[in-house]
Amino acid sequence: MQILIIEDSDSIRHLIETLVAARGHRVEAVPNGAKGVDAALTRPPDVILLDLFLPGSVDGFDVCRKLRAAESTRAVPIIVISSLTDDASKLRAAEAGATAYYTKPFSPTALLKEIESLGSRDRGTTRARLTSP
Repeated sequence: MQILIIEDSDSIRHLIETLVAARGHRVEAVPNGAKGVDAALTRPPDVILLDLFLPGSVDGFDVCRKLRAAESTRAVPIIVISSLTDDASKLRAAEAGATAYYTKPFSPTALLKEIESLGSRDRGTTRARLTSP
């Protein structure tokens, strides 16, 4: 599977990239929302891992909305990985188009299972979950 990671923290981005690549997935990792949108629209991935707090004018909520508006990425699963734990943020992410929501710190095992589960589903039937696994 092709996985796109959009995360501004170098250490977290590297950790997730290493974790996902170790399972045999191809990974592209970018540090901000604008690069993430560009990467996803240029070469739509199978799954996107997305932080919400990103530098620049395009935050994670914007990334979700932009990718859901584009035909080529409308059904790509977007897994949010955020430090925001409140229900309002989870709801806002779901309304923007997030498929699943994990809070930091997250379980690497649970995240890998989620990625593999979403990557094997029919993209047309992906639905958001508001609770963290």
